[in-house]
Amino acid sequence: MIIQRVVLSSRPGKTGVPVPENFQTEEVTIPDKIQEGQVCVRTLYLSVDPYMRCRMNEDTDAEYLQAWQLSEVADGGGIGIVEDSKHTHLVKGDFVTSFNWPWQTKAILDGSLLQKLNPQLVDGHLSHFLGAAGITGLTALLGIREKGHVIPGANQTIVVSGAAGACGSLAGQIGRLEGCSRVVGIAGTDEKCSILVSEMGFDAAINYKKGNVAEQLRDLCPAGVDVYFDNVGGDISDAVISQMNQNSHIILCGQISQYNKPMIYPPPLAPAIEEIKKARNITRERFLVLNYMDKHEAGVLQLCQWIKEGKLKVRETVTQGLEKTGAAFQSMMTGGNIGKQIVLISE
Repeated sequence: MIIQRVVLSSRPGKTGVPVPENFQTEEVTIPDKIQEGQVCVRTLYLSVDPYMRCRMNEDTDAEYLQAWQLSEVADGGGIGIVEDSKHTHLVKGDFVTSFNWPWQTKAILDGSLLQKLNPQLVDGHLSHFLGAAGITGLTALLGIREKGHVIPGANQTIVVSGAAGACGSLAGQIGRLEGCSRVVGIAGTDEKCSILVSEMGFDAAINYKKGNVAEQLRDLCPAGVDVYFDNVGGDISDAVISQMNQNSHIILCGQISQYNKPMIYPPPLAPAIEEIKKARNITRERFLVLNYMDKHEAGVLQLCQWIKEGKLKVRETVTQGLEKTGAAFQSMMTGGNIGKQIVLISE
């Protein structure tokens, strides 16, 4: 059987910006017949995410992430449909997902490594299982629940950086649903800021490319900041931390502004900002959603319920075609998207 796949053809280097040319689409042959315990799947959707930038390096600097190998197929979150099965719990027509789905049109996979999906939970919007009803939504939900210390009725203010991205756009909404009384986002264009307020229910949004972020934060968060969902790191985070209250909390989700730089994780703060953190007893702990596997099932059900009820608004940027996966990755890394970046492979 001849299929198409995407391989890593070159590395951008630790400090380089990824480009579509780092990836190459090629044709290969896979067996026509499957073995006991295997399934043949047709890929429907692939997810491209910021953490994949680390996987483009020879060393990911993260013990839970494996580096992609040159001339080998890339992989990540994916969804497909079973076309043939020799696995006891999966049959033809089942929808399945995996964190390590190969970037190819069809694949033969070990059925025991796949999770069966129920399309009814998302009213048939299967791609949501890669975003708002999947690991992205769980990162926002469990990050806020485990590290945000949100107390309903306490008039807390939450600030979200990278607020128009896949995780940030959900985190602000979930902060509100969990009990925050004021939600402020930080994004990179006026269009994104407008969507955060008009569609996602944020109280206000700051375009960090215009004006002084610290001054705007002071105006928009008059009672200070109690919870900070940090998707970016860098100068933006320094500005937010400077406005945080005593005994407040940072949810350290991602550091996208630092991904093209050599770094340790979590990256150290500038001395003056570290002094503020210590003086105000601000918690800043690394959050890894994979450490909370026991809470994933209940979390997905909660996210699906909010989506169905219209309480959690979902935005997806969909790119069509396996050969466009590298370009979709670049667009996501350079902030060109709103919400989750999905690649549609087949319908």
